Amino acid sequence: MSERRYVITFGCPDRTGIVARVSSFLADAGGWIVEAAYHTDPDTGWFFTRQVVRADSMPYSADELRARFAEVARALSAESNWRVDDTGERRRAVLLVSKEGHCLYDLLGRVASGELDVDISAVIGNHDSLAGITRAHGIPFHHVRFPSGDKAAAFAEVRKLVDEHDPHAIVLARFMQILPPDLCAAWTGRALNIHHSFLPSFVGARPYHQAHRRGVKLIGATCHYVTADLDAGPIIEQDVIRVDHGDTVPDLVRKGRDIEKVTLARGLRWHLEGRVLVHGNRTVVF
Repeated sequence: MSERRYVITFGCPDRTGIVARVSSFLADAGGWIVEAAYHTDPDTGWFFTRQVVRADSMPYSADELRARFAEVARALSAESNWRVDDTGERRRAVLLVSKEGHCLYDLLGRVASGELDVDISAVIGNHDSLAGITRAHGIPFHHVRFPSGDKAAAFAEVRKLVDEHDPHAIVLARFMQILPPDLCAAWTGRALNIHHSFLPSFVGARPYHQAHRRGVKLIGATCHYVTADLDAGPIIEQDVIRVDHGDTVPDLVRKGRDIEKVTLARGLRWHLEGRVLVHGNRTVVF
């Protein structure tokens, strides 16, 4: 995005006058709105919005905008459900990987081509097989060994390495370790994961082999936020691809990897652009 912008997102109990209150606040400051999206959830009675304003139209910085908008948020009972992002601040991500490299390769390529506007600060792996491709892109790779028994020390090291970069996103790019509850809590709303669509039908090892034996016709992937409930966090993006009786297990694996890459990249992009609002275990994606 060439033009610097401020992105305001929030959710609050629905009522009349919310749009007028926000619009008046921005208009009084001379704010030039370039995007505006709204949604009301009739089931919860909750209102959501994303407002994008040209930074050069505002008479103050992002920090002052946050301070001033806090009064509006309090008036609308949105105290803990709002944020102001500045597109002039570079976004940072840390990727966690294991052995499968398709998601890592895809994200590295998108960043290198300028398609995904984020700095990958580091890649951390519990195996070192993806160290070469990571370093070839000029990105530090950290190998953290995970013993088969107690993994607490390994996760503590991962947490230290990640938190050093204070990333806007922690991406589990086929990281085959289950984050402990304390890490899920510490990284709430920042940790993203990708998993295949066979859960919960085909649990455990070799899910594509199980799906092939069952004769599935659609395979897909889900990008979601990480919570202590394994693979059950708020969903950001999903997609599917059709398969048929002529596809072999390697065909299913290849197609599954393709859909995982695309779905993860979309979810990460929307997260970084401030398009995802979480309410309970559901999301609104503008």
